[in-house]
Amino acid sequence: MKIDLEQIRVLLAAVAEADISELVIECGDEKVCVKKAAVARSYATNTRLLQPHGVPESVTAIAVQEKPPSVIDLSRSDRIVPITAPMVGTFYRSSSPSAPSFVEVGDVVTEGQPVCIIEAMKLMNDLISEVAGRIVQICVANGTTVEYGQPLFMVDPEG
Repeated sequence: MKIDLEQIRVLLAAVAEADISELVIECGDEKVCVKKAAVARSYATNTRLLQPHGVPESVTAIAVQEKPPSVIDLSRSDRIVPITAPMVGTFYRSSSPSAPSFVEVGDVVTEGQPVCIIEAMKLMNDLISEVAGRIVQICVANGTTVEYGQPLFMVDPEG
């Protein structure tokens, strides 16, 4: 079975209306991945199945991350600086599950301060902030996979 353009439109509409940020669709050897812009989330999100109206049962649709509310002040977005992932890996906000997060929204960070850990190939890598300022947004959920260059935090250097 082929995924046609109309099915993709239905799925895009479902993602736009649903409380998710990423959707992966697999139908036979075809795969479609829809991602919304990065959004803040303090804790790991729930994974759940989604089967939008009008999509055949033979198409598997998996919602991989719920969309939390945005916390960024758009009036200041022209001066916001991202802290990005330097590698592909798993993002962790703290050094262990029972430890407090390195940073929270509203915290002031300095250059050289650890802000998270990225696990890559079973190695834990501290991510050090290269910018000083106030954290205005945490863009990924704890325990999720991040890509090289993906924004992890948004920082207001004048904050």
